[in-house]
Formats: sequence, C-alpha cells, structure tokens
Amino acid sequence: MSITAAEVNKLRQHTGAGMMDCKKALTEANGDFEAAIEILRKKGQKVAANRSDREAGEGAILSGVNTAGNQGIVLSLNCETDFVAKNEAFIGVAQALLDLALSEGVESKDDLLTKTFPGGSISVAEKITEEVGKIGERIEIGDFQVVKGDSVVAYIHPGNRLATAVAFSGAVSHDVGRDVAMQAAAMAPVAVDESTIPEDLISKEREIGKELAIQEGKPAEMAEKIAEGRLKKWFKEVTLVNQAFIKDNKLTVSEYVASNGGGKVTDFARVALS
Repeated sequence: MSITAAEVNKLRQHTGAGMMDCKKALTEANGDFEAAIEILRKKGQKVAANRSDREAGEGAILSGVNTAGNQGIVLSLNCETDFVAKNEAFIGVAQALLDLALSEGVESKDDLLTKTFPGGSISVAEKITEEVGKIGERIEIGDFQVVKGDSVVAYIHPGNRLATAVAFSGAVSHDVGRDVAMQAAAMAPVAVDESTIPEDLISKEREIGKELAIQEGKPAEMAEKIAEGRLKKWFKEVTLVNQAFIKDNKLTVSEYVASNGGGKVTDFARVALS
C-alpha cells in the first residue's frame, strides 16, 4: 500500500524515530499506526540488546525535592556519549523521570522502571528502550538515591554531571540547606558522621595508618596509637558534619547548621560522573 509523507511525519513526531525507519515501520504494518509504533518499539528493544555490552559512562545527573519538602532524589540517566548527554531532549527525559519519582514517592530504581512514563501508556522501562531505538546508544538509569528528613534541599552542579540532596532534622532555611548540599558536592564526603562509615573502610584506613607508621620506623605499639590519631583526622575529612565548612573553615558543617536555626544533618546523597 502507499504510505503518505504526512503519515510518516505523524509517526516521526509521535515517536522521534527517523523518517526512513518510520516509513519502513508503516509499510510493514500496512499503514496501521499503532502497529507501526509497536514495530519501532521492537526495533528499540533489538537495539537495546545490541548495545548491552557498551559502557554508559556519560549522562545527566539531576536532583530534586518533593512538594512536601521532606524527600529528595538524586537520579542519573546514563548514555554512551557526551553529545547525547547534553541533548535537551535527553535531559528532558531525565527530568521527567525525576519528576515522576518525586510525585509518586518512588524509593527504588526497580520501582521507577515499572511506573507509567508521563504523557503516554508505556512504562519507564519501555520508554528507555524506545529512546535506545531513537538514539542508538545504550541508555539506562544509573544511580537512584533517596533521602528523607524534616526538610531536604537539593543541588545540581552546572553541567548536570554532579548532584546532591541533603536531609535535615529540625527547621533549616533553604540557603543553609543549599550551602550544605554544595559542600557535599564539592568535598565528596563518604558518610554523614563517624557512626555511618562502613566498618570495612574504617579497618582499611586503620591498617594503612599503622603500615605507614611502621614504614616511618615507629615501633609496633606506637604505630597503633599513631594509626588511631590518623583515623580521627580522616573522620573529620570524610564525614559531612565534621568537615570544615567551605565558606568559613573556623566552623564545622554541623556547627554552621546549628548556628543558623538549630537543625541537624541526618542524611545525604551524592552522585557524580567520573
């Protein structure tokens, strides 16, 4: 049957697929619009399978807070190239995913993949497959982190390659919260405080400190004490609340927050592209 240019253009506008792909899909579907969409989606699934061994090392990282202000999400939508990552349409998909997760209180990547993508009838997983078919790169949700608190503030570093969200107990102004969220972005803490550092990291740092002391010629019993001293210094460097506040290094982050409303940092999420 004859497929008109108007039909091809309609399918292209609806799916974002290339003109030739749309014409082939409509021809194969004998002009059936919905069947042609399904054919293009299947093509996308085939492309997704073909790209599964490729590294999705680029992408857009976004963060945001729900309307209640008590839950924040940091999400990365990953792709293969920087060119795609900077594309407005790609960033728009990432933003739609973030908005969906925040509005529906989604708490995991797997849960998000089952949700219906805004403005259509397909799931998020199917939408991502569709985007793979359109763009021709591996696309996936990389990191998906949730923080909750009495108040939450998010920060996205210019360029969409780094984003954070920080949760607080008690009342904290947006400006104070943003300062702490920017601190988490800049200083890359590994935990909120000492009690939340994984034990294997503590053991590793303690062993490194001891080994360095021994290499410096210190006796074993002294090396143990030196290692503990170095560990305490390390705690200050890698725990968010104990880091020196970047805008005033006479204060720790916890002291800065406490002096500006009495709140307390309770959790944070930080996602960055390497």
